[in-house]
Amino acid sequence: MATATVSQAASCSLENYLVLPDRSMDDRIAAAKAALGSECVILGHHYQRDEVVRFADYRGDSYRLSQMAAQARGSYIVFCGVHFMAESADILSRPGQSVLLPDLNAGCSMADMAEIGQVEDAWEQFVNLGLTDDEGHGITPITYMNSTAAIKAFCGERGGLVCTSSNARGAFDWSFSRNEKIFFLPDQHLGRNTGYARGIPLDQMVVWDPYQLQGGLTAERLRKAKVILWKGHCSVHQRFLPEHVDKVRASYPDIQVVVHPECRWEVCQKADDIGSTDHIIKVVQKAPAGSSFAIGTEIHLVNRLAKENPDKHVITLDDSGCLCTTMFRISPQHLCWALENLVDGNIVNQIKVKENVKVWARAALDRMLEIQ
Repeated sequence: MATATVSQAASCSLENYLVLPDRSMDDRIAAAKAALGSECVILGHHYQRDEVVRFADYRGDSYRLSQMAAQARGSYIVFCGVHFMAESADILSRPGQSVLLPDLNAGCSMADMAEIGQVEDAWEQFVNLGLTDDEGHGITPITYMNSTAAIKAFCGERGGLVCTSSNARGAFDWSFSRNEKIFFLPDQHLGRNTGYARGIPLDQMVVWDPYQLQGGLTAERLRKAKVILWKGHCSVHQRFLPEHVDKVRASYPDIQVVVHPECRWEVCQKADDIGSTDHIIKVVQKAPAGSSFAIGTEIHLVNRLAKENPDKHVITLDDSGCLCTTMFRISPQHLCWALENLVDGNIVNQIKVKENVKVWARAALDRMLEIQ
C-alpha cells in the first residue's frame, strides 16, 4: 500500500549532474545554500558521506534529526538520509513546508523487512489468540524509526509509539506501564538488547517470522512471551560478529569496544559499552587523550570519529568496513541538483505522506518525542 507520493519535476536534468566530479559541486552547493538562506534547512545523518554531511545545518542520528525536523522554520527541509527519515520529517513538518530526499533510491533494507500487510496479519493473529484487541489492550506495538510511515501509523492507531536507539529503553518503560507485552518492529536485535538490559530473560522474548505459519511460534510461547520481536535486522550492524570482538582484543589488549544496539546480542554482550550513534560519539569525544576504541557501527561515522579525534586511536570493529550502501547513494551531485532546482523554483523528489497515514504516524512520533 502506497503511503507517500513523490514529485520528480525538474528543470535541470539529474543526469547532467551525475557525470561531474564531486569537488566541482562544492562552490555550487554553497552558492545555492546562500541563495536559499533560512528558507532551506539541510539535515544530515551521521552515516552520510563527508562530502555531503559537511553541508548539513544539523547533523545527528534519527532521533535528533526528527527533533530538528519538528522545529525547522524554513519552507524546505532537504533530508540527506534515507526514505523513512524523510517520511518522518514530512509527518512532523508544518503546513506549507516541503521535504526533499536528494536521491529516491536511498532506502533502508531494515524498513523493507516489515511490510504493512504482514504486520496487520500478525496483529490479527494476536487478536484471534486473545493476546490483544484492535485498540492495543494487551500488547503495545513499538516500531523502530527505521520503518515505513504505514508501520508508524499502525502503531500509533493501536496506542503504540516509535522509538530510536537513543530512547528505546524509555519506550519499553512507557509501554510496559500500559500493557504486559510488547510487539517490537522491525529490528529484532535492538528489541532483544533493550529488553535484556531491562531484565527480561531471553526465553521471554520470541521472534515472529512473517514467512512462517503463526510466525513460527506456538500459542503457548506467544502467551508466555513478554516481547514479540519482528524478524528484521540492519544489514550493516548484523555483519559484526563475536569473533570480531575477540580478534580486536587480541590485537589491542587495552582497547574499548563500543557497539550500536542494532548489533547481535552476542556482540553486545562482549562489548564494553552499547549505545546509539550520538552516545558513541560522546563516549569517544569525552575520553582522555590516548584512549583506544573499536567501534561497531557504520564505517563513515567511524572514519569521521578517527579524523575528528586525532589524539585517540579509533578503528572499526570489523576491518573489512561496514558501509550503509543506501545512505551512500546521496552524493554531492544529488544534493546540488536538489538545491539548484529549489533556487529555480522547482521542488524535486518531494516526499509527501498521505493524510490518512500521517495522522496516526504523527501520534506515534509525538509519543516518541515526549520520551527521554
